[in-house]
Amino acid sequence: MTASTQAISDAGVSIWLDDLSRTRIESGNLEELIKNDNVVGVTTNPSIFQKALSQVGPYDAQLKELGKVDVETAIRELTTTDVRNACDIFKPVAEASDYVNGRVSIEVDPRLAHETAETEKQAEELWAKVDRPNAMIKIPATLEGLPAITATLAKGISVNVTLIFSLERYEQVIDAFIEGMVQADANGKDLSKMASVASFFVSRVDTAVDKKLEEIGSLEAKGLEGKAAVANARLAYELFEKKFAEDSRWAALEAKGAKKQRPLWASTGTKNAAYSDVKYVDELVAKDVVNTMPEKTLLAVADHGQATLGIIPGNYDEAHDIMNDLVEVGINFKDVTDKLEADGVAAFIKSWDSVLTDVQSGIDRVNG
Repeated sequence: MTASTQAISDAGVSIWLDDLSRTRIESGNLEELIKNDNVVGVTTNPSIFQKALSQVGPYDAQLKELGKVDVETAIRELTTTDVRNACDIFKPVAEASDYVNGRVSIEVDPRLAHETAETEKQAEELWAKVDRPNAMIKIPATLEGLPAITATLAKGISVNVTLIFSLERYEQVIDAFIEGMVQADANGKDLSKMASVASFFVSRVDTAVDKKLEEIGSLEAKGLEGKAAVANARLAYELFEKKFAEDSRWAALEAKGAKKQRPLWASTGTKNAAYSDVKYVDELVAKDVVNTMPEKTLLAVADHGQATLGIIPGNYDEAHDIMNDLVEVGINFKDVTDKLEADGVAAFIKSWDSVLTDVQSGIDRVNG
């Protein structure tokens, strides 16, 4: 293990890799990252699968075996095979952590982001198809996604809630999680084997806010560049601590073996070259969080990460001040996060459309 990734892990952060492909699995690279860089989980999304499935070669053998199936079936088979195999690689990690870590996420079709019943149905289908206890089904935190999150958890299915940008929506996600666990308990599910994370997006917030601050152009606005994302995430952690400490329903569930829904920092690759390439790792260190990193960020952390640079507890007052200052200079943060959610859904749908095209090309190619 590298000293930097070990230090971050020792501080309470679970390092997950924000990437998966057949090549990464079959080459042994995923196992190497587990062994050498403290990686204890994997997240996927439509953009990640678009990148993987666009490659010519790695998936051809399975496509040939499938024959001339429809493209939706082919995608389901290819992606769930990768996730199932990754789950098997992470099985020792899952067992050693009592299924807190060792998780591999797969997302419902992004075109269902505003369809509650269809999301719930596909979540159950994906869970059954992967058929591994350390899998996790990703559901977007749209308003329509919230009841699907509760219903999916009620069936004993572990859920990764994705595309969270605002504190308001995050609080609704925590409530949906706790209600889902209440229902799972009533349905006789083993709460101790269930897990959930709330994927709170980070760098995209700075990208959006910094653009507006540049347009405002005042000295006060310029001084706030690069501060919104970390402040927003730190306040999400403050909310995490508060909600789980104060909700009486949670205390009863925890007594039965239920595990807290952990905050997961997503979109942690630095997009602005003026900022540290480990900014969204070093400045968001706390107990009981997950940081899912693209490989480039993971390697940077392994090389020069500093786990003690930005411990979250103790920085809440500064975070509140930053958010207040953003309002003072003219930033409507709700408008920013509403747009980020809509843009996030749209980007994943665009990636999914590309997956459909790429996989259809693969089907046609291997079948002559």
